[in-house]
Amino acid sequence: MSSLGKYLWTALVLAVLTHFAVLLAFPNFVMNTAMARVSGGHFNVWRQGARVTEASRAIVRPSPDLAYSTCVYDLSGGPIQVHVAPWRAYWSLSLYQDNSDNFFVIDDREAHDGADVIIIKQGMAAPDHATAQIVESPTTRGIALVRRLAPTLEDYTGAAQAGRADVCAATARSAH
Repeated sequence: MSSLGKYLWTALVLAVLTHFAVLLAFPNFVMNTAMARVSGGHFNVWRQGARVTEASRAIVRPSPDLAYSTCVYDLSGGPIQVHVAPWRAYWSLSLYQDNSDNFFVIDDREAHDGADVIIIKQGMAAPDHATAQIVESPTTRGIALVRRLAPTLEDYTGAAQAGRADVCAATARSAH
C-alpha cells in the first residue's frame, strides 16, 4: 500500500471515530447547556418561563401558544416530588434525562386533576410513603417541563397563576 493510501485510510478512520465521538457527546453537551440556561443555578424548583414572543429562543423555537415551566431536577440527594396543578385547557408534563431523551409524559387527557409523580433514580428504592406515581429516571439529573396552552396574554397570566401551585422538590425522605 502506498503512503498516500495509508494516509487516506488513517484520515478515514479518524473521520469515522470523530463522527461517532461527536454523535455520542453532542446530546449531553446540548442538555447541559439547556439545564444551565433554564435552571439559573437552582435545582428542584419550578421556573416559569416568560411569555413567548418571536424573539424567544432560550433553547429551541418555542410555541407562542404555550406557557412553559421548567424544573432542572437533581436526584443525588434522593427522590423528587413533582406536582403539576390542573389547567383549564391542554397541559402536559414531560421528563427528559440528561442526554435529552424524553422518558415520561403525562397530560390532561390522562390526569384531569393534575399530576403527582415521584422521580427516583433507576434502581433506587421508592419511598415507603409514596402515594404518587413512581417514575424512574435513567439519569441523576434532567429536566421536567410543563406546557400549558395559553395563546393569549390573559391565558398566559392564568397559566402562570396555576403554575404557582406546582411543586418540584425533595421528598420528605430525601430532605433529611
